[in-house]
Amino acid sequence: MVGAIGAHPEGSEYAFELRTFAPGAGVPEDPACGSMNAAVGQWLTSTGAAPSSYRVSQGTRLGRAASIEVTADPDGAVWVSGAAVICIRGTITL
Repeated sequence: MVGAIGAHPEGSEYAFELRTFAPGAGVPEDPACGSMNAAVGQWLTSTGAAPSSYRVSQGTRLGRAASIEVTADPDGAVWVSGAAVICIRGTITL
């Protein structure tokens, strides 16, 4: 998995644009990757490169724009949230 992040201009609706690529897993580009946003969020907030709460846009170039909220607790826990669409529903027995 490879990610790329860029800052939006100050005063924009979003702080960053994130793109995530995982071709080895059969995903050319993920339009909204929670795990990459969490990892990048932990790095950005712990180094002071981002505030403890900010918004990310992702998936724009794919025509599947996502708005993602990243929040870091004082203890360093990072929370990723945003709207979701259910694509499949079911149960599994293990």
